[in-house]
Amino acid sequence: MTSSNSSLSLRARMLIGAIVGLLVISYFLISAGAGDPAWGKYWRIRPLIMVPFAGAMAGLCNFLILRYRFIVGINKAIAIVISVLVSIVGLWMGIVLGLNGTLWN
Repeated sequence: MTSSNSSLSLRARMLIGAIVGLLVISYFLISAGAGDPAWGKYWRIRPLIMVPFAGAMAGLCNFLILRYRFIVGINKAIAIVISVLVSIVGLWMGIVLGLNGTLWN
């Protein structure tokens, strides 16, 4: 029974991370305007795929850090701070990879 509850928690964290990534990149893409014609017609597809995926992976890292903190032996507050920092850095890297060659050029 705990196995299904933990996998539900994993799915929820990954879904929340993907939604946060989608909201963040949507804000950037809406504020970008039409973009440079040299970027191609479908330049927005890459960031819309990469950033939610990075957000989902940040949710996975969050789940793993908080679940296995007992093995490492760290305090819950420290584990939460580490997981938030890893999530922010992971989301930032997803934004950079998604916008590389377009808005980050």
